[in-house]
Amino acid sequence: MSDIRNAIEKYKEFYYFLSGHKFTISEYKEIKSGLQFFVQKTGWSGIIKIYEYEDIGVKIDFSQLDKSGNALLIRKFSEIKKVIPKKIKAPAADRSITLPAIGIDESGKADYFGSLVVASVYVDKKAATQLAIIGVKDSKTLTDTKIEGIAREIRRICQDKFAIVELSAAEYNQLYTKLESEKKSLNDLLTQVRTQAIEDLLLKAKCITVVVDKLVDRDALIAGLENENRVLDVIQDRQNQQHLAICASSILAKDRFLQSLRQLGKQHQVSLPKGSVKAVITVAKQLVDKNGVEILSDVAKVHFKTTKEVLSSNLG
Repeated sequence: MSDIRNAIEKYKEFYYFLSGHKFTISEYKEIKSGLQFFVQKTGWSGIIKIYEYEDIGVKIDFSQLDKSGNALLIRKFSEIKKVIPKKIKAPAADRSITLPAIGIDESGKADYFGSLVVASVYVDKKAATQLAIIGVKDSKTLTDTKIEGIAREIRRICQDKFAIVELSAAEYNQLYTKLESEKKSLNDLLTQVRTQAIEDLLLKAKCITVVVDKLVDRDALIAGLENENRVLDVIQDRQNQQHLAICASSILAKDRFLQSLRQLGKQHQVSLPKGSVKAVITVAKQLVDKNGVEILSDVAKVHFKTTKEVLSSNLG
């Protein structure tokens, strides 16, 4: 097979751009002197071929696209000389942690309103390449809109090899109260939910490597996952290099958290802000004024110090 490295880089550019415009892009298939791939979007589809020749370089063949608006957008993109860096590579942590691996991360832990969501994602070498192409990185660096689009692509790439465990605010408060009565802490709650997310995924994907970020209590997680019938290697990313599997799980967790927060807000006819900022206290006070203090158990994590601020301002 001829050297088509530049053709592959061009494919990556198409993949990144078209995914952002809600196209579905297939994996490429190598053909003589190049590659080809399918693009689809809401009842429309086409084939793009990219050739690479030693004398003239990369040539793109659009002959199997029609004259629709979708095809026009694709042709116009090809005229843009540079839209993303030419080389796209996975985060550095991937070079030191063996694939396949299961990554895990959570969302909602620091948010007063809403649920706690933990996601786990199985990533092998094939998936890692595609995840890097679509721009998977730490969800904290992405806008909510970007998270929704990339999460959709992660689910497509990973298919059913991910798991999500979600505790609603009410479920979170019940579990926290139970663990507190047992002289246990928030760390025990997090370990329990993280363990469940990993166990659920192991039912669907065989894997012996779990990678977690530096904030996870690794020893507690290992204890929670202990099983004499299997061996699991739990690796901690202490340098915060953001392994792709962790990044993918952080995006899926954040996407679910945001969806649930919006739904919870609609249920109570109010826009619930993220985080624990001043606006949170204002909205929480409005909810208490309208529904009574009991409402906080259904919409918020009541052990946060924010609750005392809400109630003190309410009494004042």
